[in-house]
This record gives sequence, C-alpha cells and structure tokens, in this order.
Amino acid sequence: MNVPERDVMGKGIVDIQHHYATCNISYNEYNRSNIPAICRNFSHEYINDNDVDAEAMERMVSIIVPIFFGIIIILGFFGNALVVVVVAFNQQMRSTTNLLIINLAIADLLFIVCCVPFTATDYVTTCWPFGDVWCKMVQYLIVVTAYASVYTLVLMSLDRFLAVVHPIASMSVRTERNALKAILITWIVIVLTAVPVFNMHGEVSYTYASELHTACVFLDLDPVNRPDGYNKTIFQVFFFLTSYLVPLLLICGLYLLMLMRLWRGVAPGGHVSAESRRGKRRVTRMVVVVVAIFAFCWCPIQVILLLKSLGMYEISGLNIIMQIVSQVLAYMNSCVNPILYAFLSEHFRKSFRKVIRCGMPDPNTARHLNGRPDIEKSALTKTTRTGSNDIL
Repeated sequence: MNVPERDVMGKGIVDIQHHYATCNISYNEYNRSNIPAICRNFSHEYINDNDVDAEAMERMVSIIVPIFFGIIIILGFFGNALVVVVVAFNQQMRSTTNLLIINLAIADLLFIVCCVPFTATDYVTTCWPFGDVWCKMVQYLIVVTAYASVYTLVLMSLDRFLAVVHPIASMSVRTERNALKAILITWIVIVLTAVPVFNMHGEVSYTYASELHTACVFLDLDPVNRPDGYNKTIFQVFFFLTSYLVPLLLICGLYLLMLMRLWRGVAPGGHVSAESRRGKRRVTRMVVVVVAIFAFCWCPIQVILLLKSLGMYEISGLNIIMQIVSQVLAYMNSCVNPILYAFLSEHFRKSFRKVIRCGMPDPNTARHLNGRPDIEKSALTKTTRTGSNDIL
C-alpha cells in the first residue's frame, strides 16, 4: 500500500501513522529496490521501534501541539482583528503602509480561522473527519494565505523603497487608491494561480493497526496506484522558490538598493524635514523587523519540506519532532505581528487601549505621537503619509 505524503505544511498524528503503516509494509513485503518513494528516506530503526514508544510519542504530541495551536488561534485572532479595527476605523491612519498592514492582518486572520484549527484536529484525531472537499479547501487556503502574506511583505518593502529613495517622485504613485489596486491584483493572481493546489490534495483511506483510517494528503504520483497523481518534488520545489526564496530575495534587493542610496547622502527630490526622516526610519524599521520575523519563522519548515521532497530528510522519531516544532514556529508567525506593533509603536498602543476600553480609536490620537502634535497636513499628505500617521 503506497500512501501519499501529507500536505505542504506539516505532519500530524495521522501522518506519523501513514509513514509507519506504509513503510512497515514496504520493508516486509517489498525488496529494497522496489520500496515506494515515500519510504526511501524513512529510518528502518524508527519502523522497528516498539509500539509503546510510538504510542507514547503520539499521546504527547496530541496533547502538547494542540495547546500551542490553541494559543496561536486566540492571540492571532484577537491581535490581528485589533490591527484591522485600529487602522480601519481611524481615518487619520489611512496610508499606503497601513493599508498593507491591514492586508497582512487579514491574510493572517484567514489562515488562523480556516487552517490552524483543522491542522490542530489532525494532531488529536486518527482520521480526517471533515471530508474530501474541505480537505482540498484547507490545503488551498494554506497556500493562498502563505503567498498573500509574503507578497504583502514585498509590497511593503517596495513602498518603503519608494518612500525613502524617491520621496517626492513617488508621491503620485504611493496613493491609497494605488495601494488598494496593488492589493486587489495580488489577491486575484494568488487565488487563481493556486487553484491547482485544490486538485492536488484529497481524502484517502489507509490501514493502520488493523483499522481503517482516513487522512487529508497530497495526492502523490504513483505509477501503480495513482498514475494520475502529482509530482510532490516539483510542487514542493516550486512552492519553496515562489513562496519563500524569491520574495525574500526581492525584499533584500530593495533594502540593499535603499541602503546604497542612503550611504550616498540625501535621496533625490530635494530637502526632507528631520521629522519626515524620523517617521520614515520608524516605519522602515518596523517593516524590516516584520520581514525578518517572517523569514525566521518560516525557514525551518520550508527547508524541511524541501529536503523531504528531495528524499534528503530521514523520517526518524527525532526528525518528526523537529518538523512538528518547525510547523508550530511557522504558524506562530500569524500572531506575532500585532505584538511587534504594540512593542514598537506608542501610537498603536494608544489606539489599542482605546479599543480595549470598548471605544473606537479617537481620530485626535493620530495627531499625536510621543506627546507632540503633528504638523498640519498639506494637500500632499494624503498620498504620502509615512511618518506620524503610520502604525509606527
């Protein structure tokens, strides 16, 4: 029996049982040259571990991991919802950067509501109870929200590049209307191009411990059992490049160009006030921190899944635990951004306190940062609010 591998994001109890059941059969019934691809990086020693140890690990994982996911769901839902409320209901905080921050929060909310609870269920139960259609939908939404998050960070970095390197020339480009257009186009492209992911996953049945189970998995290509399946290696390499490596290289390139221009002196476009430069530095620092945290949280799981697809990641007890920890770390990224805003921004903390007190943010709050009234807005401020009206 050749059972396909788990979804792009990680490994639950069901997946552990998949590997155990499939590869145990493989080692017993196949000769080594005919072992299914799923088992070629599977530790034979792990298969032969006694059932008591395997069951103990499964029980521990089924308790601890859902607790972490529960914390992520609570913090992520309320934190990102708070970001949306603070910015959306405060007219004075409408800027290109803050619109992108709202978009990032919406992507995180969608991920937390539609994906994390079902992944947590996969660690608790020994079957997939939600059916084939929702299996496909969850995996589709995982990919869509991952792309939406990282390419929102690309747009935020581009926004910072234009604001710092071309502060005057970019005024006509960095408008709220153009930001909304960029966000809409990004979502449309991602939603349409990710449609194949819906077809690449599905609910399958398998036998483990003499019992029939179901699981939501990647429908891997198998010449015998699934000749119409999909190549997991090609999919995972493509996902790694387009959802992690290439976007981060674009971001690093933009910041490298920004630093090169700053090292040469004042950016072209004329004199820039000291207050405006301080505002740009605050917002740029915030974007850098958000990008760095994203890269740190997603790096382990992206690398592990890539190595697995290439047959270079041995499936042993220790490596399974490492993959689970990496998955939890990646999911944590969806709840840390509101915490970063709260730590880095006095302005956000003030608006946060007003919402906690059951009142909408006071528009006058946006006129004060660090106890100083903002300079009265000019006619151009609406298109280039990058200083005191941003979250940072």
